[in-house]
Amino acid sequence: MQDSILTTVFLPASLFIIMLGMGLALVPDDFERIFKTPRAIIIGLANQLVFLPVIGYVIAVLFDLGPVMSVGLVLLALCPGGATSNLITHASKGDTALSVSLTAITSVVTVFTIPIFLSIALTRWMGNATPIELPVFETIGKIMAITLLPVGIGMLIRQKKEAFARKMEMVVRMGSIFIFVLIVVGIIVSKWDLISENFAELSGATITLNLVTMFLGYTLAMLFQLKIRQAVSISIESGIQNGTLAIVIATSIIGNEAFAIPAGIYSLVMFISGGAMIVLSHSLIRSFGDKDIEPDAV
Repeated sequence: MQDSILTTVFLPASLFIIMLGMGLALVPDDFERIFKTPRAIIIGLANQLVFLPVIGYVIAVLFDLGPVMSVGLVLLALCPGGATSNLITHASKGDTALSVSLTAITSVVTVFTIPIFLSIALTRWMGNATPIELPVFETIGKIMAITLLPVGIGMLIRQKKEAFARKMEMVVRMGSIFIFVLIVVGIIVSKWDLISENFAELSGATITLNLVTMFLGYTLAMLFQLKIRQAVSISIESGIQNGTLAIVIATSIIGNEAFAIPAGIYSLVMFISGGAMIVLSHSLIRSFGDKDIEPDAV
């Protein structure tokens, strides 16, 4: 099987199915939660949509990454959350509803923010050294097709066939993630020389991005007196990026697999930190319970 088929057909298809599985888990009430507990949502969105891209940009500069790797790291930082963060949050006993709500909102907002800020990053680091140009509106359309469209279809199925949706929700999500992992492993194996060549350059930057964003998410949540379960969710949503989307954009939309290398390496890093977070959060909740500090308003 050719690499191009993996990256242009099967990888986007797996993302489509993952997002469909997310839609099967969503109901309109999930979005009403935004207005009932706005502080948790606002802090989470600030971390994902403001601090995360800024931190990604700063780390790329501080670590003096090459142009392509810098763009790839910023692209990764522009793709927060995703189905993986929802699963890790659930396993960590965090606030899953908050995690799903944040993922749903960022899935909508990043459709517009990714093309705009990625275009700025391409101009900043690539300049005239590459013929790559990012058509913003075309990119928005493509991202909508592989994110918002399947989520909408999933929600429609949930509304019309709730019993079927509940039955298929986890099956679709787990099955699609399994397929995605197989595809990513195939890409990593086929591009191992390119990945290993850049691992030394990127390992420090990706580990720093992961740890700083997770720490910042948890710290800000506790400073604003959110519950421990909410803090766990925000920490995970801040540090577990949507590497699937970043790889799809790099390989299928931009058409340059080198931009996907930071996301590939980051995926290894975040699963390690995600596992550590599961253990740590269980310990925190067992020791302190879920602090009964419910914010009434911002």
